Amino acid sequence: MKVVIVRREAKVAFSMDVYTDNLVAELKKIKPDWSIMEIAPKPWSDDSENLWHSGNPIRKYYERYLNHPRAVNQLEADIFHIIDHTDAHVAYGLKKLNKPVIVTCHDLVQYIYPEILKNEARFPAFSMAAWEYSVKGITAADGTIAISNNTAQDVNQWLNIDQEKITVVPNGVGKEFYILDPHKVAEWKQKYVESPAEICLLNVGSNHHRKNIETVLKVVKAIANLNIPIRLWKVGEDFYPEQKQYIQDHNLSQNITLVNNPEHEALINFYNAADILLAPSLYEGFGLTILEAMACGTPTITSNVSSLPEVAGDAAILVEPTDVEGITKAILRLQQDTVFRQNLIDKGLARVKEFTWKKTAEQTANIYEKVVSAKRKVLV
Repeated sequence: MKVVIVRREAKVAFSMDVYTDNLVAELKKIKPDWSIMEIAPKPWSDDSENLWHSGNPIRKYYERYLNHPRAVNQLEADIFHIIDHTDAHVAYGLKKLNKPVIVTCHDLVQYIYPEILKNEARFPAFSMAAWEYSVKGITAADGTIAISNNTAQDVNQWLNIDQEKITVVPNGVGKEFYILDPHKVAEWKQKYVESPAEICLLNVGSNHHRKNIETVLKVVKAIANLNIPIRLWKVGEDFYPEQKQYIQDHNLSQNITLVNNPEHEALINFYNAADILLAPSLYEGFGLTILEAMACGTPTITSNVSSLPEVAGDAAILVEPTDVEGITKAILRLQQDTVFRQNLIDKGLARVKEFTWKKTAEQTANIYEKVVSAKRKVLV
């Protein structure tokens, strides 16, 4: 079988690179006789100084919506897999050419929280229209992969796609996430704390509204007000202006360490060194960070909403995402009850074994074969 993987632009969406890289690597292992080709838009986020520099949106829209789909349409394959729903507009042209295509939908968060574009786009209304045009391309596909049951429900609700055309294929967690030597971790940790007595909370990812960073900051404030040493390691994007203002107003700078987009090795160290992963998101299509933390032996507190309960199972403390008091009590219990803490760690290590990229690839390959077979029957 010949497969074309339609990627995002490299290094534009880190989570998409993780998904695509691991999926392709495992597909090549389980299907060594298959031909797997990858295609991505020409880079538009460069540092050149001419008209097409990264600050000018003309090149972005030209590459994404004209040049890239045209390049994909010219290829021949048994099946095309659009790796990210925000590129699903490519499916429109493939459908016209009667070429089999599937799309992976990771989330439809802009429908639930359209305000997230406020800090992400210069022209939010235009960006929302472009995003909606893209994701509605899922309706042109022969099948949809949803990375969680929650995302599958969203696809059914917001795009009116029949459940029978949606297959849930969970993400995996990479083998590079594991428990490191505790002595080396302890030495590394000293660089990022003021005192060994500090409770070290870890939050990984972006600052979108759905990530609920405001509640994380309120929890840090609540614990600091109890005169308990507390530190937040914010790993990922810088805080938004309003979040920085909150930190300043409540004198929390001394309790927070910001690490912008660390190298992978540093990220593994943060996971291992943290006392707790705090991920109280309001919405997640999957929530891969909680599995990564579990794989590193770090107990996790996460939300009882969207996809997070189905990913966490009974291996995390599930909380109402804006319940500052409840989250604070959960943190203190984890620090004080060593038996409870170890039990949660053990459950987490068992839980992550259920999510492997090999399983993801095997289920995806089965979908390819079913779609191709169905398409051939129709043509005959």
